[in-house]
Amino acid sequence: MSFLSIADTTTADLTRMLELGTAVKSDPSGYRTALVGRSIGLFFQKQSLRTWVSCDVAAIQLGIHPIAIRNEQTGLGVRETPEDVGRVLERYLDLLAMRVFDHNDLTNIDAVTDMPLVNLLSDLEHPCQAVADLLTLAEHRPIEGSRVAYLGDGNNVCHSLILGVVKAGGAVTVATPSGYEPDPAVVEAARAHGDVVLTDDPHEAVTGADVVYTDVWASMGQEEEAALRRRHFARFQVDDRIMAAAGPDAIFMHCLPAHRGEEVTDAVMESGQSRVFDQAENRLHAFKAVLLHLLG
Repeated sequence: MSFLSIADTTTADLTRMLELGTAVKSDPSGYRTALVGRSIGLFFQKQSLRTWVSCDVAAIQLGIHPIAIRNEQTGLGVRETPEDVGRVLERYLDLLAMRVFDHNDLTNIDAVTDMPLVNLLSDLEHPCQAVADLLTLAEHRPIEGSRVAYLGDGNNVCHSLILGVVKAGGAVTVATPSGYEPDPAVVEAARAHGDVVLTDDPHEAVTGADVVYTDVWASMGQEEEAALRRRHFARFQVDDRIMAAAGPDAIFMHCLPAHRGEEVTDAVMESGQSRVFDQAENRLHAFKAVLLHLLG
C-alpha cells in the first residue's frame, strides 16, 4: 500500500490515519519502539523545512532509521530513470517518501516496486499536509459538518485539502481568480464524497466558514509568475475584514511558508484565530500516523 494521493485513499484509511495521529500526539512515548528496525528513505527534489524535519523526527521517534536522500545525489530522471532508482532503493528500504516536482515520477516508481511509497509533495497533491490539516481542524471542532473556505491558488495543497475534508465529512468552498481554479478532475472526484463550491468571491466563500485557509500565491517553480500572480490575487488576501466575515469562531490555517503581507497579513498570522503553528506541529504527528498505517 502506498500513499500518493488523498484521491486514492479510502475513507476508512483516512479515518485510521487521523485516529493514529491523535493517539501518537497524546502519547508519544507509547510509540517509541513501534517500528524499531525499519529503515525509510526521505527523498527531496524540492526545498523543504517542515517536511524534512518533521519526517526525520517522526521516524526517529518511532524507532525507525531515516536516510535523507538529496536529488543531486541520485539525478532522478537524468542520471537514472525514476523506475531504476525505485527498484534499487526497494532493496534497501522498507518505505520511500518523496518530495518531487512531477507526480508522474511517483506513479512510475510505484508501478514497478512493492515497497510503500509516500508523496511528500508533488505538482498534483500534498497528502501528508492534508492529514495534518484535518488533525488541526479536528482539534478545533468535529470535521463532520464543518465548512472550510480556501482562498488563493487551486494548487496541490488545495487539491489534497478538498479531497480530505469531504472524505472526512466536511464541506469546502474554494475562492480563486478566474484561471486559477483547482483541477476539474480533482473537484469531480471530491464531489463524489461531499459538497465542494467554487467561486471567485472571497467574501462569499468565507461567510459562515469554520476555517479560512490560504497558501502562497506563487509556489516553487512559479517564481517568474510572482508579480503577475500578486496582481491577480490581491483581493484574495486574508486580512481582518476576511476573518470578520467568517466570524469570531473561525480559525485561520496556512500550510507555510507564508509570504506575510501578500496572501495573509501579519495581524491575521499573529491573531488568536491563527492555528498555523499548531498545524505545522501536526505535520510531525501526521507523518507518524502515515508510517504506522503503512508499516505497522
